[in-house]
Amino acid sequence: MRGVLRPHLLLFLLVFLSVFPFSKSVDGDEYSETQNPAVLPAVTDLIHKRISNLTSFFIRDVSSELSFCIKNLDVDLNGAFNFSNNMDFITNCIKKTKGDVTERLCTAAEINFYFHSLFSKGAKTGYVKVNKNCNLKSWVDGCEPGWGCFADPNQQFELKDENNMPSRTKDCQPCCEGFFCPRGLACMIPCPLGSYCPLATLNKSTGVCDPYNYQIPPGKPNHKCGTADIWADVGSSSEIFCSPGSYCPNTLNRVSCSKGHYCRKGSTTEISCFKLTTCNPNTSNQNIHGYGVMLFVALSLLLLIIYNFSDQVISTKERRQAKSREAAAKHVRETVQARERWKHAKDVAKTEGWQEQLTKTFSRARSQKRPERPSKTSEKEPKGSKENNKEPGNLTKMMHSLEDDDSKSHEGFDLHTGGENAKKQAPRGKQLHTQSQIFKYAYGQIEKEKAQQNQNLTFSGIISMATDNNIRTRPMIEIYFKDLTLTLMKENKHLLRCVTGKLSPGRVSAVMGPSGAGKTTFLSALTGKTAEGCTVTGSVLVNGKNEPIQAYRKIIGYVPQDDIVHGNLTVEENLRFSARCRLSADLPKPDKVLVIERVIEALGLQPVRYSLVGTVEKRGISGGQKKRVNVGLEMVMEPSLLILDEPTTGLDSSSSQLLLRALRREALEGVNICMVLHQPSSTLFKMFDDLILLAKGGLVAYLGPVKKLEEYFSSIGIDVPDRVNPPDHLIDILEGIEKPTTVTREQLPVRWMLHNGYPVPADMLDLTEGLSTPSGSNSNLSGGAAGGKAFAADMPEDSTSSVSKSKDLSNRKTPGLLRQYRYFLGRVLKQRLREGQMQAVDLMILLLAGACLGTLAKVTDESLDNVGYTFTVIAVSLLSMIAALRSYSLDKLEFKRESEAGISRLAHFLSKDTIDMFNVIIKPVAYLSMFYFFNNPRSSFEDNYIILMCLVYCVTGMAYVLAIAFTPSLAQLWAVLVPVVLTLVANQGKDSMIQKYFGKFCYTKWVLEAFVIANAERYSGVWILTRCKSLESGGYNLHDWSLCLIVLIVNGVIARIVALIILVTI
Repeated sequence: MRGVLRPHLLLFLLVFLSVFPFSKSVDGDEYSETQNPAVLPAVTDLIHKRISNLTSFFIRDVSSELSFCIKNLDVDLNGAFNFSNNMDFITNCIKKTKGDVTERLCTAAEINFYFHSLFSKGAKTGYVKVNKNCNLKSWVDGCEPGWGCFADPNQQFELKDENNMPSRTKDCQPCCEGFFCPRGLACMIPCPLGSYCPLATLNKSTGVCDPYNYQIPPGKPNHKCGTADIWADVGSSSEIFCSPGSYCPNTLNRVSCSKGHYCRKGSTTEISCFKLTTCNPNTSNQNIHGYGVMLFVALSLLLLIIYNFSDQVISTKERRQAKSREAAAKHVRETVQARERWKHAKDVAKTEGWQEQLTKTFSRARSQKRPERPSKTSEKEPKGSKENNKEPGNLTKMMHSLEDDDSKSHEGFDLHTGGENAKKQAPRGKQLHTQSQIFKYAYGQIEKEKAQQNQNLTFSGIISMATDNNIRTRPMIEIYFKDLTLTLMKENKHLLRCVTGKLSPGRVSAVMGPSGAGKTTFLSALTGKTAEGCTVTGSVLVNGKNEPIQAYRKIIGYVPQDDIVHGNLTVEENLRFSARCRLSADLPKPDKVLVIERVIEALGLQPVRYSLVGTVEKRGISGGQKKRVNVGLEMVMEPSLLILDEPTTGLDSSSSQLLLRALRREALEGVNICMVLHQPSSTLFKMFDDLILLAKGGLVAYLGPVKKLEEYFSSIGIDVPDRVNPPDHLIDILEGIEKPTTVTREQLPVRWMLHNGYPVPADMLDLTEGLSTPSGSNSNLSGGAAGGKAFAADMPEDSTSSVSKSKDLSNRKTPGLLRQYRYFLGRVLKQRLREGQMQAVDLMILLLAGACLGTLAKVTDESLDNVGYTFTVIAVSLLSMIAALRSYSLDKLEFKRESEAGISRLAHFLSKDTIDMFNVIIKPVAYLSMFYFFNNPRSSFEDNYIILMCLVYCVTGMAYVLAIAFTPSLAQLWAVLVPVVLTLVANQGKDSMIQKYFGKFCYTKWVLEAFVIANAERYSGVWILTRCKSLESGGYNLHDWSLCLIVLIVNGVIARIVALIILVTI
């Protein structure tokens, strides 16, 4: 850690101070002796060369000790002390001085002493400590400010001597113009470029030597004002700095800035103003507010366009797709209608004896084998057919067109004509490329399935479906569970207890019971989705094997009770994304489209397929439609096991039946379906195959076929009254509303255990009194209850339902990381485009913040504009973090559902981070477009943009961590506190204990350092001491600008890694 600036370091910094090799120089005194004007240029050049030649003597020490504030030693020293362009101040000093000028200049030891006094802790600015020449015993006129003395004669010394100070008591006089003489030192030091060091004049009203602030010593009326008395950082003393609105080409002249130019404080040249800006004479800074206003208007218009038309980009594509889809659907419908007419015509012909004629005329096989139709007819043809063969009529043309169209079509749904050849010749999904072909293929298959459903009641229809090789089969999943129990550990309370049975493929099972019976808990325990603080005991087998059910999650669909759907996507986009990421990777695109269209058709979502689902803030589709979309997300992935938690809640009777019919169709393909219901209607209840009836405490009151329900309860003395829905009556009994005479509601679960031969828990044995098991009762039940004893005996004792990570057993290869990343990228991009209004508001707030801070936080040269950038760091960090919280705070539930379904979490994270890079790029532009042109700092726009871009990247990663780890309210609170607190820590100074131990871990410290360094590089000449003082006080290093950016980027990367780890482990 750097300490206080040592005096000899600043001595080396001021290389020009070591300018004169020997005090005794005949050449240097030649003009004063001869007064010959001809030798004056030579003497001036000689002295200047002595100043320049000694620069290399100090380069090594300056480079090593003051490298933190000097980036390029030669450039900085030349910018401060290269007087080759104008040496008038040396010439004037030679003329004024009687004797050798070099004898009045400070030696290295004296300069060392001056800067040691200037920068030592507790030192008072402008006062030099007592020394050999100026002390309480010896105080000559040369010790006064602005005055100096010759070195005493007859003493040998060198200007580069750093140890010994020469004695100066003779011939004291005011210092030369262009030099400054510190109080208490009695020698001269050249003023740096960018300063103005004229001879002072006495202000009789104040007694001060203007333009400096020292006074003539009392009691010395003949004492005159000298030149400048101090050069220090601008915060300590700014007297010699060239005033704002003027520039000083040398240390003796000050020129007012002309119109069209501006001159900052300490300038050596005037700077041309930008076009379209106003720069009056004597202007210290150009007024570029006009550029800011123009940028503000341009960005406002751009944001207004984004605000109003952000969704048009997506809707335009949707309209094109909808047009193609509707055209394909219309084509399929017209083709089906035409074939229906053809079928009807064949039937009519058959009844009237024309079958043979029509068969020969319109046979597909004949039309393909023979390019031309025969001119002769069969002898069996009826009279009048020759005239028809000579010139085909309208009916004949229509039949030919239908057959030709069918031979080229991609639908492949003809069940009545063409035989097996048509199916073999129809292109498969992999051969389809255009959008129109894909839609025709999908709708054709849907019409084929409808036709098959109409034939199911006939023997030929069953044979056709059984021999159709185009129907894909799904892997079967059969779930066995024994003594499944879920216990709340803290209270030792059973939420589910002793549940034994099975769920069979191709059957639709309903889980019913009163509130608090553990219906949802049963599904959670079965699928391994139990909450923390709960323990699950018992056994679960998948297809008779002791394997974790999570190993099959790629072919298991779970529909949660809440409608967890992306509200800023349309119905079709939600379904398409789920299908893309969860269907088999090698499934052709047309077949995926077919699956999606089939689900949309089955769930009745065609009218709202292009409508946004909607959120709390923005109205979308109805609640019933949203519920069906919630189910459709799992149906499109073609599951083998489908678990639904109250899918009919909030649906009317017709919508519920529509949903059940769709699920029944899934069951026909071998899907194992289990759902939780609340008191369904009698019509809906009869559509189920099995029923799991739970009583209070998570105990089973019945588990078996729906058809055997009333038979079982009748056997124990409970009859369902006429015109009463059986589940309603039974749930009333379990709730205690209805009280049967033969058995109590507490005894119903025990009665079921005795009925199936299951062991009764010890604490429930007292409920067995008076209960008996009817003989042969087990044989009357099938499905879940059948074979209960055998199932209980075959279950291994060590089999549990614990969810442990294992290899995937679903035999489905879903898309890999890159493909899912591409799918996520498209989805997130659509979401952000639809949130364009919110993005526009974010950018507008940044614009206003930049304009306000740029106007209020003026550039301060004393701190290198540290104050203005402090506010910038807080504002940009806070606004960027709060906006970035929305990336994960708004869709946590959707993410949890997708990740539990096996969708890649890494692809989800990378896609959002990729889209958020737009904010990393554009937000610094939005802020700087106002701040930079209203504040006009010395650093360049490019440097400021790069720093802010790294800052936004860093804080965006931090926002990810907060959004993922905390609830939205806590995340917003932390997003406000973190930038403010860390900025306060970064501004504590390098000597602060907080800064010492925590400063390097604060991203704000690196941002501020980068801003200060970018600004400090623009300060040169007379500003060198100010630059070094500011960098030294903050503990900054001029060479660390790239390091600051790297640290910010690394912090952003680390924050993203932490966020990803939290995202994966939650």
